[in-house]
Amino acid sequence: MHTSPALLLELGVILVVLSALGTAARRFGLPPIPLYLVAGLALGEGGIAPVPAAGGFVEAGASIGVVLLLLTLGLEFSTAEFTHGLRRHVPSAGVDLVLGAGPGAVAGWLLGFHPVGIVALAGATWVSFSGIIARLLGDLRRLGNRETPAVLAVLVMEDFAMAVYLPVLAVLVAGGTWWQAMLGVLVAVTAVAAAFLLAHRFGHHVNRWLAHPDAEQLMLRVLGTTLVVAAVAEYVDVSAAVGAFLVGLTVTGEAAERTRQVLGPLRDLFAAAFFLSIGLAVSLADLLPGLPAALALAAVGAAGKVATGWYAAGRDGAARRGRLRAGTALIARGEFSIVIVGLVGAVQPELGPLVTAYVLVLATTGPLITRWAGSPAAGPPRRGFRRTSV
Repeated sequence: MHTSPALLLELGVILVVLSALGTAARRFGLPPIPLYLVAGLALGEGGIAPVPAAGGFVEAGASIGVVLLLLTLGLEFSTAEFTHGLRRHVPSAGVDLVLGAGPGAVAGWLLGFHPVGIVALAGATWVSFSGIIARLLGDLRRLGNRETPAVLAVLVMEDFAMAVYLPVLAVLVAGGTWWQAMLGVLVAVTAVAAAFLLAHRFGHHVNRWLAHPDAEQLMLRVLGTTLVVAAVAEYVDVSAAVGAFLVGLTVTGEAAERTRQVLGPLRDLFAAAFFLSIGLAVSLADLLPGLPAALALAAVGAAGKVATGWYAAGRDGAARRGRLRAGTALIARGEFSIVIVGLVGAVQPELGPLVTAYVLVLATTGPLITRWAGSPAAGPPRRGFRRTSV
């Protein structure tokens, strides 16, 4: 078996750079995510030190990274607790839709976009970046805060909404009929409902099978099951992140604690690849045409998410500081926005530079704003929805 020296060299350089950036971030009390994104820009196409041989590995690792981030986030909660939280936050989803998608729709109309382009830009400005937010909540020790269930409820309902939105958008782009769009929506909604029902009714059986006393077996079973569920979710046009999150919800008790310990280093490695890959996929030269409009749209989009999080956390009884933390946690945008650009790029070419610049601005500044919005409550995070914080 021949191993490419270029691949090994580039991966080694990438890991050393990420290590140095992570150390610098911890030294100054900052989240490392913005630095990883900037590193991706420097190492990507058009950057100062491209890494073409490692690109394929980083891309594959990025897919695993977002799955592991949402899996470990799901480990913090139970299905019953989370389902209760979703029901309570249906009004929050309405506020999120208006304040998230509204600015994109208005901007698309003002820019003279095609109707499909307007619908696409509305979706791209709406959905928060669950991968970054999952990492932030852990890094900033906010998983046990009172406002965190509200943040997660908004994120998951956005992902569920994408299960309806993306099939409809794909049909609009292809010029299909209304019944084709409705068929795609029906399949996605049925899959989501079935997954939640299975997790709620039979999750204890899955938990018993996954909870093996041997650490190696535990890692293989949990990781393998999660990747299979994530793949099935993608096949039916539901986010792989939702599938991974549902697996995390089914693992409870001591098994959940051991899973966090076993998968923690693996999650951190692939999560770093995930954030790095975003920068690698962006060329700075392509961003310039859409940057002015993206900056204006980013300011409005960030304000809308702060208002959404403020409202949602208020429904859970969070105080002012917790409501502010919830709002700023939702600022970052990412994976779904890029998917939308891929679907509509041929119909609305101007959308690509605009949305890419918009995502990069908010994915970079969002974690910094979240960090500065308020320190986490004292003490170690606790599992579930019960912890109170200011």
